[in-house]
Amino acid sequence: MNPQLIGIEELTGTYPFDIRQSMKAMRLNRFFWQMREAPARTLWLENRSAAYDAVGLTAEERALVDNTDWIGLIRYGVCFFVLEKFARVVKITNLGMYASMRGETLEAFLKTRRVPDAV
Repeated sequence: MNPQLIGIEELTGTYPFDIRQSMKAMRLNRFFWQMREAPARTLWLENRSAAYDAVGLTAEERALVDNTDWIGLIRYGVCFFVLEKFARVVKITNLGMYASMRGETLEAFLKTRRVPDAV
């Protein structure tokens, strides 16, 4: 284990992205990275099963994607920066992802921010 991560499990809500997580979630990370390319987006939008089959996603991985389980994807080992690619495909903003990860609506999440005139 990376010595810098010793005790990390004691920090609630902390999900380190290290080489082990990266390798575990390689298929998903590649899948999401491909979302920056129009053919990959089109395939997923038109035929999810074919898109998943093309990259060999497991049933668990497919469920995480189908449910847009943002925090589940992070816990699984997906890199946040590739999730941003996918969020655009499903028309969700970063703030919407953050709210979902906290189990909140966007409106409730915005009220926790120091944003004037937040909904």
